[in-house]
Amino acid sequence: MTQHSVSAIALGSNLGNSQAILEAALEELEHTPDITVKSHSSWYRTKPIGPSQPDYLNGCALLEVQLSPQKLLETMLGIEQEFGRVRQERWGPRTLDLDVLLFDELILETPDLQIPHPRMTERAFVLVPLAEIAPDWIEPVSGMPISQLVQKVDCSGVSLVS
Repeated sequence: MTQHSVSAIALGSNLGNSQAILEAALEELEHTPDITVKSHSSWYRTKPIGPSQPDYLNGCALLEVQLSPQKLLETMLGIEQEFGRVRQERWGPRTLDLDVLLFDELILETPDLQIPHPRMTERAFVLVPLAEIAPDWIEPVSGMPISQLVQKVDCSGVSLVS
């Protein structure tokens, strides 16, 4: 019998019709074997990090998965490609960005996957939507709940999309 795990993921887009792309990506995840979308946050407009580019739409989702963290990552990379993601420049604009943030209480470091996501505790665009759907989730490196971590970052560049 396969074990069920819960994973928190981040979704982002700043090229094309970002809201439609993010909602379609959630649909795609929901129709993927061994993944169930349990909940997702509102969408937030956020200022970009890195080179000059349009604002992002960001959100988070909680998934119930019957996949290893590595297989989940591979699945999400495949979905990014379906939506035309091209990895050209670090922190550059993108049609779709999917990141594994948390996976149960796992701490994992491999060449292509770090859980928890290495910069999530510094990023309001991750913590604000994550706190909306998983305020009590304990980030395993800091040992702090998401609801406390979000209070430690500057959230001024993050606004709810109505």
